[in-house]
Amino acid sequence: MNSTHQLVKDCIKNNRLAQETLYKQYAATMLGVCYRYTKSIEDAEDVLQEGFVKVFKNIEKFRNEGDLGAWIRRIMVNTALTYLNKHNRYKKDMQLDDIHVHPIADENPDLQIETKQLIETIRTLPSGYQTIFNLVAIEGFSHVEIANIMHVNINTIRSQYKRARTMIIKKLSQNQVSTFYNEP
Repeated sequence: MNSTHQLVKDCIKNNRLAQETLYKQYAATMLGVCYRYTKSIEDAEDVLQEGFVKVFKNIEKFRNEGDLGAWIRRIMVNTALTYLNKHNRYKKDMQLDDIHVHPIADENPDLQIETKQLIETIRTLPSGYQTIFNLVAIEGFSHVEIANIMHVNINTIRSQYKRARTMIIKKLSQNQVSTFYNEP
């Protein structure tokens, strides 16, 4: 029996030490997941806490058939989406309309970026675009899954994802040009 299996069994029994161990093992990574969907670290911490409450409440549903971290991540993402829909400061940004978007024609394959720069750029997007971009590009959800989760038309998801990509590419391109001209 592996240690993850035993940890889960102990968490099911409400063993506080096991719960603390599980929390410490995954909290930092999951805070990063939550932060990708929110606009502040405080909101991300709220999502993290709500998410771990759900993890411990539903830990008996984990079947030890997959990765525990992936199972927890899925709970955190769903908790973040619920949080965004529940709080007024995010609701306006989360209104997703069907907007016609032209395909990206001016992508620059030579665009050089660092991970930190990409993450910061994604965080500048309106919440709706940020959420959909994260779900598709980072979490690996399909457009159909996202449409079902968010209860919107699949074409809305596709157009919002394309618009988010376009905005990211434009911002990164502008930043790269700006950096180029500001170098000594």
